[in-house]
This record gives sequence, structure tokens and C-alpha cells, in this order.
Amino acid sequence: MSLPITQVDAFTDRPFAGNPAAVCLLPAAAETEWMQDVAREMNLSETAFLVPQSDGFGLRWFTPAVEIDLCGHATLASAHVLWEDGRLPASTQARFHTRSGLLTADRSGDWIELDFPATRAEPAPAPAGLNAAIGITPRFVGRSRFDYLLEVDGEEIVRGCKPDFGALARVDARGVIVTSRAAASSYDFVSRFFAPRAGVNEDPVTGSAHCALAPYWTAKLGRPELVGYQASARGGTVRVRLRDDRVILGGQAVTVLRGTLMAGNLGGKEAART
Repeated sequence: MSLPITQVDAFTDRPFAGNPAAVCLLPAAAETEWMQDVAREMNLSETAFLVPQSDGFGLRWFTPAVEIDLCGHATLASAHVLWEDGRLPASTQARFHTRSGLLTADRSGDWIELDFPATRAEPAPAPAGLNAAIGITPRFVGRSRFDYLLEVDGEEIVRGCKPDFGALARVDARGVIVTSRAAASSYDFVSRFFAPRAGVNEDPVTGSAHCALAPYWTAKLGRPELVGYQASARGGTVRVRLRDDRVILGGQAVTVLRGTLMAGNLGGKEAART
């Protein structure tokens, strides 16, 4: 069996920027180990696997090392592929059944808007070794459902951050968000995201991190609609809008590669049980 696989750069309007994700549409559920092997082979921050269901698609996300519970850029990439390939009409909402519940995507002009859960970062003490591993002294430390959020005193600190990834991998959290107010008026805040514990030292643009950044910066800046820039080497733009306990994430996407995955038997045993 062979399967189409598409690589998409998400949260950007040009190739070779934003965050790359692979999107694989499966005819039926596959074995977890097989999907993890494919993600390791793709060696991108996330590979998304879609399975058609009666009301949308089942969606799972894998880094090269682990399955994760929430991923923005690979969800954005999945919706982009479904519309671009004609598997969904352009006016139809994309609906994804995930480990984080139902997530939806809608087209808004050249942008895609994702409806995700807000994951507010509550003040928390920095765990032993965190500040030393990141190499900064934050003005605020908080923890969301998934990650630590550190606010620092300026964009230059965010951009200049050089973590010790070996030490950071020993911190008990999926990842660490470092953020500050933006220096330029074109953005409201900037961030970077580090997740060596999940097999990704630095994620280029992280939608799920903005589920914590949106409520944090909305409260500080007093505006419900903001624009964030993730200042990785690739860089990417995320629009955020807080709506009660949900965050609307806006981004663009560009297809950069299409190929054929020589899939074997999808790991047969688990697929047959599902």
C-alpha cells in the first residue's frame, strides 16, 4: 500500500519559513508504533495523521520522539491540505477529533482560524535548574497544562536566549515558552519555544504555546485580539483572539512538498482492532 504525504509550512505565507509539518491521510486507523516510526522518518517537529470519520477526521500528532496531546501548526497544515486537495469544500469547516477534544478550522480569506482550548499559565515557582538551563532570569514564571511560561524584560533577551538543552530536558514539562512584549509595532508580543523533552529542541512556530500566550498577553495588554511573532530562525506569525475559555489562532500555510509514503501494512494488528 502507498499513501500520499504532504509537507506544509504553517504560520507563514512563504515557503521555507514558519513551522513544517507532514500530513498523512490514512484510509483507516493505524498502529501507534507505525505512526511513530513514520514521524521519526519524517524528522519534522510534528507529523499529523488523519482518519476520516462520520463527522470530520480523527487527528493524532507525533514528534520524532513522542505522541503529543495538542499541536497547532500540524492542525493548521491538516486543514490546509484537506481544502487544497478538494477533500473538503473551501466553505466547509474542518473538524478534528483529538486527544484535546474537538478542534475546528475555518477559512477566513487567506488565513485559517483554529478554535483551540485556552491553557492559562498560573504563577508557579521555577523548578530547580530551569533558569540555569534557559540562561535567563525571568520577571514572571507560570505553568500551563503543558508548559512553563517565562516572561523576560525585552525582545532582545528572547531572541538571544541560548538554552542548555541537556539540562532543559530534565525539567518536568513538555516545553518552555520564553516571551516578552514586542519591540516593533507590527507585533504585540514575541516568543520562542523549547521542548527537548518531547524530542524538539526548538519548535519554529508553536500554535499550542499561543493557547497560553493569548490569555497571558490579553490580560497584560487589555486587548482581546493580538498578533504574536515566534522569533525562531524560521519565524512565523500567529494571530490570537481570546473567547471565554477558547483561543482562536489565525495563521497561513504553504504546501512545499508532495510525496508517496510506501506504507506497508499500517502496522496491521492495532488497525485491525480499532
